[in-house]
Amino acid sequence: MQRGSFELMKSVNKSIVLNKIRTSEPISRAQIAKETKLTPPTVSSIVRELMEEGLVRESKLGESNGGRKPTMLHINSQAFYVIGVDAGPEAVDCVLTDLTGQIFEQSSYAIPKPLTNEKFLSILKESIGAIIDTTDVIQQKIIGIGIAMHGVVQVDSGISLIAPNLDLKDIPIKKTLEETFHLTVKVENDARAMALGESWFGGNSDVDSMVAVNFGTGVGAGVILNGKLYHGAQDIAGELGHMTIDLHGQKCECGNFGCLQTFVSGEAIEARFKKQFSLREKLSGEEIYELAKGDNREAIQFLNDTGKTIGIGLTNLIHLLNPNRIVLGGGVMKSKEFLYPEICSTIKERALSEEAKNTDVTVSGLGDNATLLGAVSLLLVELFEY
Repeated sequence: MQRGSFELMKSVNKSIVLNKIRTSEPISRAQIAKETKLTPPTVSSIVRELMEEGLVRESKLGESNGGRKPTMLHINSQAFYVIGVDAGPEAVDCVLTDLTGQIFEQSSYAIPKPLTNEKFLSILKESIGAIIDTTDVIQQKIIGIGIAMHGVVQVDSGISLIAPNLDLKDIPIKKTLEETFHLTVKVENDARAMALGESWFGGNSDVDSMVAVNFGTGVGAGVILNGKLYHGAQDIAGELGHMTIDLHGQKCECGNFGCLQTFVSGEAIEARFKKQFSLREKLSGEEIYELAKGDNREAIQFLNDTGKTIGIGLTNLIHLLNPNRIVLGGGVMKSKEFLYPEICSTIKERALSEEAKNTDVTVSGLGDNATLLGAVSLLLVELFEY
């Protein structure tokens, strides 16, 4: 075996052990060897390295099965830290977390409009710099910065190719931030980042295939297949919001007509409610929700109908990808009590098979932090997985 191949295998085994500890802690060395099929000496050697690097710690003795009680292993969650950024379209939100996603610092900066690439990058640098300056964590313990960016992102280069809600193109996010902070920077579409965050922190690591759908200012989805984020051939996998569901519908910001986004994004819901009930001014999504909670029949029926439209879009998604689970998030889903029942009943009515009708559809438990934790997970994937 060539030296390069040996080093690669060593790295793979190290990642396997580290990820096993992350997902199964507390766990003993013997149990790791049993579940990973690695030899006990290999596991012991790797664990020793991980402890020397500060990534793994031991705890009190575990239960004995007749022999000596084993020491249990845990991830040393505060060995390193990650900065996560949800970039736009209305604000730049930042967090500093440990390796378990616990948030230690958080900030938010409004995005003024009109905007230029340079101004947007300046806001990113200011918000990240403020997080670093206000924390007691030394910068050497920060392993990188994850950016969740709306629109089309070229993942390898970290360039935001199209940011439609900001009316910007070709923003060199990765290059600019790495030159400024001298840290590894990962840039990803916000919906895909959210999907990764749901997989890591939302209790969804038990399924092989999952789609997370964000209903907010826009509508986007992230696809997890076999535990990995799926990007597609040109990095546009998951653009569910731009699936046409009405050939003669409203014009979308993408230039097409009748996209799902023109029906169920936050802005679309507000515009449709105003038009449907001939109001002089738009009501916010939160105000429409409050009306429904106050037993306003028109608001309740409107949100029920919106849930049916979402259900139609998700049924198309099920027919295309047939995922084990769909996780719904974003500001629109704060009206879940009026949306969710109609979403589920529409899927049961329209899906092709009994199994598809019973696809596990849940609402995110991560709330407003789902995309931010997704940005954090972009760096954790690099650390824990091979």
